[in-house]
Amino acid sequence: MRLSTASPNWHAQTPGEALEILGVDPERGLTDAEADQRRREHGPNQLEQVGARPWPQILLAQLRSIVVVLLGAAMILAFATGRIPEGAAVLAVLVINTTIGFVTELRAARSMAALRKLGEHCTRARRDGREREIVATELVPGDIVLLAAGDLVPADLRLLAGEHLRVNEAALTGESVPVDKLPDPVEEHALLPERTDMLHKGTSVVDGDALGVVVATGGRTELGRIAALAGQAESGLAPMQRGLDQLGHRLAWVTLAVALFIAWHGFWVKQRDPTLVIETALALGIAAIPEGLPIVATIALARGMYRLAQRNALVNRLTAVETLGATRVIFTDKTGTLTENRMRLRSVVTPAGKYTIDLDPQGPSETWARLDTGTLRAMEVAVFCNGASLDQGADEDNPRGDPTEIALLAAGRRLGLERSTVLAQMPELRVEPFEPRLQKMATFHAIEGKVYVAVKGAPAAVLDVCAHIVTETGEGATPLTDGQRSEWREQAAALASEGLRVLALADKQVESADAPPYRDLRFVGLVGLLDPPRAGVKTAIDKCQAAGIRVAMVTGDQPETAKAIAAAVGIVGDPSDPAAVVMHGRDLKPPERLDAAGRDRIHEANIYARVSPEQKLNLVRIYQGQHEIVAMTGDGINDAPALKQADIGVAMGRRGTEAARQVADMVLRDDAFETIVVAVEQGRVIFANIRRAVIFMLCTNVAEVIAVTTATLAGWTLPLLPLQLLYLNVLTDVFPALALGVGPGSGEEMHEPPRDPREFVLTRRHWLEIVGFAAVMGACVLVSLQLAQGWLGLDRPGAVTISFLTLLLCQLWFPLSLRDPKSGFVRNEITRNPWIWGAVAVCVLLMFAAVYLPGLSDLLDTRPPSARGWALAVGMGMVPMLVGQVYLAGRRAHARKRSRA
Repeated sequence: MRLSTASPNWHAQTPGEALEILGVDPERGLTDAEADQRRREHGPNQLEQVGARPWPQILLAQLRSIVVVLLGAAMILAFATGRIPEGAAVLAVLVINTTIGFVTELRAARSMAALRKLGEHCTRARRDGREREIVATELVPGDIVLLAAGDLVPADLRLLAGEHLRVNEAALTGESVPVDKLPDPVEEHALLPERTDMLHKGTSVVDGDALGVVVATGGRTELGRIAALAGQAESGLAPMQRGLDQLGHRLAWVTLAVALFIAWHGFWVKQRDPTLVIETALALGIAAIPEGLPIVATIALARGMYRLAQRNALVNRLTAVETLGATRVIFTDKTGTLTENRMRLRSVVTPAGKYTIDLDPQGPSETWARLDTGTLRAMEVAVFCNGASLDQGADEDNPRGDPTEIALLAAGRRLGLERSTVLAQMPELRVEPFEPRLQKMATFHAIEGKVYVAVKGAPAAVLDVCAHIVTETGEGATPLTDGQRSEWREQAAALASEGLRVLALADKQVESADAPPYRDLRFVGLVGLLDPPRAGVKTAIDKCQAAGIRVAMVTGDQPETAKAIAAAVGIVGDPSDPAAVVMHGRDLKPPERLDAAGRDRIHEANIYARVSPEQKLNLVRIYQGQHEIVAMTGDGINDAPALKQADIGVAMGRRGTEAARQVADMVLRDDAFETIVVAVEQGRVIFANIRRAVIFMLCTNVAEVIAVTTATLAGWTLPLLPLQLLYLNVLTDVFPALALGVGPGSGEEMHEPPRDPREFVLTRRHWLEIVGFAAVMGACVLVSLQLAQGWLGLDRPGAVTISFLTLLLCQLWFPLSLRDPKSGFVRNEITRNPWIWGAVAVCVLLMFAAVYLPGLSDLLDTRPPSARGWALAVGMGMVPMLVGQVYLAGRRAHARKRSRA
């Protein structure tokens, strides 16, 4: 039988209709021949695996920088004209930069690959009338599958029969508690979380047994559809990566224009020797290219990766660190990221009143004797009527069973009530497991010759079968009136509006364990449970908001629960606050169907509930369309498309699914939102450091261009030779820049709003500063050259040595001019950076080596200067720093004047 690829809405079909469409007898299942034919038609039941980035791809990524391309062109020109030392030096720079970036990203890729180990699992299926264990990848549409508690769902199944069935769908839908499943069909337009007759690949059975028929395998499952969405999502360039590429392209055009102008001027205007013209063009090319920029950016980002790894954040891409620093919006999952992903008892409501329990598991335990009788009675019912277990002598970190029942047992333990102890006194005689249709469960216990029945379930279902209500003292009972029943329903609704999962408790005494459990019950009270916020999350969100970063919750959970948690962690002020805007998934339209008003409504919301994977993806795209840098956190299969589309995808390492980790840019090993805030701060520090390093390097490089160009046009001696320029740019330029690039930051980074993502690495003010300082440096170099030739009477190599030393000393002093104008001259973020002083020491050694070390001085064509020569170089080298201090003082005075105004 050939199945149509346009399958019906299986959730809207009855079990019989589904079996008829699939052409299978549920008692016999498919034959092996039928299964083979269907496997040839539909393919294996597996998704395409996303592999780790291969090492050649990582290597090629290091060579795509425009700066690297320019260096390659300079290297080719040097080798082509017989300048072997210059070409070899440029080649060494390319190899060093490529090696640093390649090794760093390869280590990150291998670390991520260690998280991606998947294994095949088997499942029980009926083939040829017999139950057999078969590999899940061999399942085909029409296979009859049997599942029990603890099993993974191997494909998309239409449920045929289920006993007390509950399924954990958190990884697929974001639902924080297990979902009850029934074979009854649901409406055709039901959302994915509401399809209670379907079991989906990637979920797991918590309780009960299930019989289902496979309706979709591999890429046709809901999980496969999500994987396809992830494949359609696009990962763009990081903001700084875009900025550095733009800067590199600008430098490339400027370099080309200046070189062509100098070549034209030398050949056609001055009729100079071609060898001299090539030497000048090569010198200009080397002077204009900041050779150390890729190295500085790579090492600054690599150091950021290392720092984050120490704080439980594993980064997959170097530039992802900086992207977080530019983030303006964080879409965060609720369960497990903002919350503990562990239910806890919050409230017990009885006729005697409301009792609130401290959510902190480390907080002081209440004594059983201090509880009022009504609360004591309710907790006894909750502990008796329970199918979970806690290890004796251990805490709730090693539980077995439904999360809600585990929470009730853990609360009982904290309140002094151990289930094992009470069962020893009142042995369990009979259990009526939870029945989704009835929404109740019951346990029977022996007590003094009679039988005690404990019942819990949905409030409406329990209240409907209660005839009495416990008195305020918790001992006797009175008839339950219709008015009281309505009041308790309202009380349950009020607790639910606080985001609590509400259960009703009831009990009775009967003569025999064979008595019907759900008749003539005594209503005892309500319990409200909550997956509480993680410790520290509110502080972290407050820090984000103070830094101008918007935090919004995106979850598949119910709106009431989402709003309550959002208020608890500080995303909104209060659940009743008008600013707490909740948008339901059904109201989220695709970007192409949105008008201006629809986009405004989306931007007003700060809570998005019952959201599907496709809607999460669309939400990210909508915000990115408004030029926002978006970070998305998630752990489930349903989060994978949005994680990949986001500018920075953050997956959970402990409880995250493989699908989420494969596409994420960063994995949190502690699943803590606070780690994201640390990463944001580190990203801002890195960007500020790299910007400062870029300014430093461009100031010296532009100064070199100004000096070489001016000397060439004036017909003077070249103040700097090509190898001297390369020595400055690769060694004495890079060490101070590296020191600036790995600074610890000022500590004020999270008190500033995020920068505009469309802002270049360098703004107009930065370019004006670069040109101004470079002009001063270039002038100092040329003045030194002229004074060395005229005043000191030095020959060409001796005079060029003085101009070379002047620029090198300018570089050593210049970082002092890159401090914040508000800081002091002696104590500031530059002078407090120990790397700066280490860089200065290294550069001083390199300076003396350049003029006194045999071999190196011959290669650079330098001469040891006299005392007067050193005095000239040191004096002219300090001029840019002094000018910089005057400029900073002027900026500080102007800022004070504006603040007073």
